[in-house]
Amino acid sequence: MDEKSLDEAAKRNLQAILNSPSYVLAERDMALLAKRELRPVRVQLELFKPELAFLEQGVKSTIVVFGSTQVTERAALEKRVHAAKAALAADPKHPRLLREVGRAERLLAKAHYYEAAREFTRLVSSSAQSDGREFVVVTGGGPGIMEAANRGAFDVQGKSVGLNITLSTEQIPNPYITPELCFQFHYFALRKLHFLMRAQALVVFPGGFGTIDELFDALTLRQTRRMQEIPIVMFGREYWEHVLDFQFLADEGVIEDAHLELMSFAETPAEAWKIIAKFHHHEV
Repeated sequence: MDEKSLDEAAKRNLQAILNSPSYVLAERDMALLAKRELRPVRVQLELFKPELAFLEQGVKSTIVVFGSTQVTERAALEKRVHAAKAALAADPKHPRLLREVGRAERLLAKAHYYEAAREFTRLVSSSAQSDGREFVVVTGGGPGIMEAANRGAFDVQGKSVGLNITLSTEQIPNPYITPELCFQFHYFALRKLHFLMRAQALVVFPGGFGTIDELFDALTLRQTRRMQEIPIVMFGREYWEHVLDFQFLADEGVIEDAHLELMSFAETPAEAWKIIAKFHHHEV
């Protein structure tokens, strides 16, 4: 190969070098970060990113609110009932349509929990954020009860946090979260860690698998004394005692009677806030 050909080959090779994925700075190499072998690095990033943001925003402590994504505003639930009944009217004996009417009506009966969650976080945010960033409301960042809780803080210009998670079905954060405190997670474990790291209370509204999972995660850590002491407030005794029979667990000897004291029950926003404030000697 003559000198000219070698020069041209060298130029092409230089361009190939500059275009090669290996030449991308590691911190900007998304393909590298996505590799299975880099999972520990991604886990660290999901730990540090919110941690740094909480420090920058002055978030000192939090109150976590869990609850169903399906319990939304009354008007939306009324529309769901109306739509279900209209569909049933076209085929009155269809079992699935009959079932949908019943489910929609049961959700409508829980509409007051949306307003209760909103009122609760209004109380918390107006009281606890007046002179600092204590008791900042944290939710999973989605719709339903989570939206209501973020919305209550938004109503009184308080900061609130949304810890969203990537799921198989598309979802976006609710519009009431403080923009600088809304995060998207890939790993459930890291999300759960951030829920509880600064938590000074957990308030659990009626919900399904996700709510119950997060509740039992906190109960287990409290039972085993692997986290700070916090009040766990179950909102809506009738619902929760129907779903979970904690007394049965104690009667069967699989938990201690003392473990029943890990949770309290509340029926109103003021009652829930009073339980938390009393626990932390905070003036209501």
